[in-house]
Amino acid sequence: MKIIVPMAGRGSRLRPHTLTVPKPLIPIAGKPIVHRLVEDIAGVINQDIEEIAFIIHRSFGTQVEKDLIAIAEKLGSKGTIYYQDEPLGTGHAIMCAKESMSGPIVVAYADTLFRADFTLDTTADSVIWVKQVDDPSAFGVVQLNDNKEIVDFVEKPKEFVSDLAIIGIYYFKSGETLRDELQYLLDNNIMKGGEYQLTDGLENMKQKGMKFVPGKVDEWMDCGNKNVTVETNTRMLGFLHADGENMVSSSAVVENSEIIQPCYIGEGVVLKNATVGPNVSLGDNTKVEDTVIKNSLVQTNTVIKNADLDNAMIGNNAIFNGKFTNVSIGDYSVLD
Repeated sequence: MKIIVPMAGRGSRLRPHTLTVPKPLIPIAGKPIVHRLVEDIAGVINQDIEEIAFIIHRSFGTQVEKDLIAIAEKLGSKGTIYYQDEPLGTGHAIMCAKESMSGPIVVAYADTLFRADFTLDTTADSVIWVKQVDDPSAFGVVQLNDNKEIVDFVEKPKEFVSDLAIIGIYYFKSGETLRDELQYLLDNNIMKGGEYQLTDGLENMKQKGMKFVPGKVDEWMDCGNKNVTVETNTRMLGFLHADGENMVSSSAVVENSEIIQPCYIGEGVVLKNATVGPNVSLGDNTKVEDTVIKNSLVQTNTVIKNADLDNAMIGNNAIFNGKFTNVSIGDYSVLD
């Protein structure tokens, strides 16, 4: 099995946090979004992952590439880097990794996390991960027949046709088949809105009689902007705490401070006269002093003093000293 991860977008809605770090590498409960994503996929498909192919923008730089290769290697997989330098759509992005599209593959967009407990139907030509939602008009949805097979894809339906939203994770029994269908779109310049769309390739496959089935997830968590990313961090902390995972590093220094679970406390964190939690992630080597912080996400090597924070997101190598509450501070910022 191979995993293809298109992630060339910078994530403009999550600025300033994505000005220096691509959105899929933003940590949730101490681990990058894309790392959690591929781990969860590996758990659902319950097969060895031969290769993880990451499709990035060339401007992300060599350190990002090294970090992604390391994520793949932690799962015992080969990591491969491909580039998409023009935003020409989902179909085009996947085809940037066409050399890796052989055998069974999973395509997963790296801006979402999920929790699921289902067995992958490897007899199907394709499995499309979906989540039941209250307002399907904001999503692409699938329609099912009486045999629970997917018979149609509808983008942002104005009238109700289904409440099963596509979350952006797909299994294909044959990577070669998907590659050929997307190559057909590129060769014949079949575009919508100036972009090559994956759904056009899926429609062609369906018209040829290929079997599509849904894989339903229990939880679907977005990381689109600051508020929903902080909320996703909160939800993930809750899941991990319920699973019994220890999220407080043994190297953390806790002096006259209280940690209210669930929290993630990274390596080398120092807490002095602080109340941390619930629902807080503190990245490695962060220092928190004379502060109350809850429902917040803080990355690495940051200093926070004299603060009362709630629903805050603070980047790497930042300094925050003040009485603000609901903040969003990017990397290397200083408020002192």
